[in-house]
Amino acid sequence: MEPDTTTLTAEQVAQEQLEGWTFDSSGEADSIVARVETGDFITGLALVNAIGAKAEEANHHPDIDLRYPYVEIRLSSHDAGGVTSRDIALAKVINALSAESSL
Repeated sequence: MEPDTTTLTAEQVAQEQLEGWTFDSSGEADSIVARVETGDFITGLALVNAIGAKAEEANHHPDIDLRYPYVEIRLSSHDAGGVTSRDIALAKVINALSAESSL
């Protein structure tokens, strides 16, 4: 099955009500971005590892920036040149991971 390459507008992304995510149209392709405050480096690293495992399962890989004391995540479907339903789905998984880690 081919991945969905239908790109979403900022309005369509907003309708998804993804807590903590913003639409960014400043780069080569539209993306959605979230910053998760982790409080310390080791908690951030654990979150990055959890996101990495889920991203591998989905075969959809975010850009991740691990810093003290936060993790910034950027999602965009490079093959589609913007935000797709795959990005929305992974953002929801990442939000659940963040909540489970009680961040």
